[in-house]
This record gives sequence, structure tokens and C-alpha cells, in this order.
Amino acid sequence: MRIIKGDACVSEGAAWLADHDPRFAKALIEVGPLPLRLKPEGFAELLSAIMGQQVSIASAAAINGRLRAAGLIDEASVAAASEDELRACGLSRQKIKYAHALANSGIDFNALRGKPTSEVIKVLTSVSGIGSWTAEIYAMFSLGHADVFASGDLALQEAARILFELPERPKEKQMRQMALDWSPWQSVAARILWAYYRVAKDREGIS
Repeated sequence: MRIIKGDACVSEGAAWLADHDPRFAKALIEVGPLPLRLKPEGFAELLSAIMGQQVSIASAAAINGRLRAAGLIDEASVAAASEDELRACGLSRQKIKYAHALANSGIDFNALRGKPTSEVIKVLTSVSGIGSWTAEIYAMFSLGHADVFASGDLALQEAARILFELPERPKEKQMRQMALDWSPWQSVAARILWAYYRVAKDREGIS
């Protein structure tokens, strides 16, 4: 299992993908150097990801800022927090349920480091409020897994449609199948497609 630890790993993956498919080589010329995008691991990062679901970036930042200010960034404090305390931080009833579920899940975050991607996703998605996308993003950026792809991500799907000249945006199942061809560097392929999406959006005005 390859772990991305720095820019050199991303560059290695990008070179492999460019050699593997000339369309990735074309995309890399347009997007330039790829970001590393690694994030911290652990409870607070996963809680932050859950808080960011189905809200704007600004709203998610405000909620997470209030949680940090209230000291609600570890399992014990979130588990002990009342609904009123969490609601005061901007959490909806559903997000309160998810926060408590994560705090009481008993996940051993240190043990996740050595687990294969499939096992990480299985453990995380067993918690209410964590779907495949959130689990895959955690594996990709917090654990650095090189061979994982968030197939349900709409930006990745739209970027694939444009770059690979598909007649329509691929659905999650089709996207997952396409991504298998980019193994063992699926997460670098995702970085390329996210970057390409931004370029294409600016160029073509897609939403």
C-alpha cells in the first residue's frame, strides 16, 4: 500500500499517469504543479468533514470555528456536550446526531494508519453520518493513501467528462470503473481532475 508523504510522491504519480494516458499529460500541462493537499488525521479532522457536508465552505468554516472556540474537538468533550451546546455552535439536529455518533464510535484512529483502504472505508462508513465520499476523502488526504478515488464527487465526474470527451457525466459506478485504470495512483488522478475542473470551469463557464 503506497502512502503519499510529500510532493515527490505526487510528482511520481503524475508522471506515471501522464505516461499511462496522454490525456492526463495534456491536463497536467494546463493545470501546472499539483497540490499536496494532505491534512491532519484523527477525530477533529473527521468531525470537521462531517460538519462541512451539504453546507457552504463559509458556513462550514464558521461552524468548525465555533466548535474549536468551545473546545469541542475531541471525543470526550463532544460526547459529553448537550444538544443545546452543539446547537449554539450552529449544528442542525442531524449534525448533532452525527457528531455524537462519531464521538461514541470508539474508532481507533491510530490503528487506521496501517489498514488497507477498503478496511478504512468499512470502519468509517459504519458510523452514522459518514458516507463513502467522506471516508474516501479521509483515506486520501488524512491517511495519504495513493490508490483511492472519490467516485461520487461531482467535480471529478464533470472533469472526467470534459477531459475524456464523454457524451455525458459518468455516474458513480462508471466513474469507479474508470478509476481502476489509474491504479496504483488513483488519488493523484483525482488531484489532476480536481485541478482540471477548475481550469475547465474558468474556460467554459461550467457550474
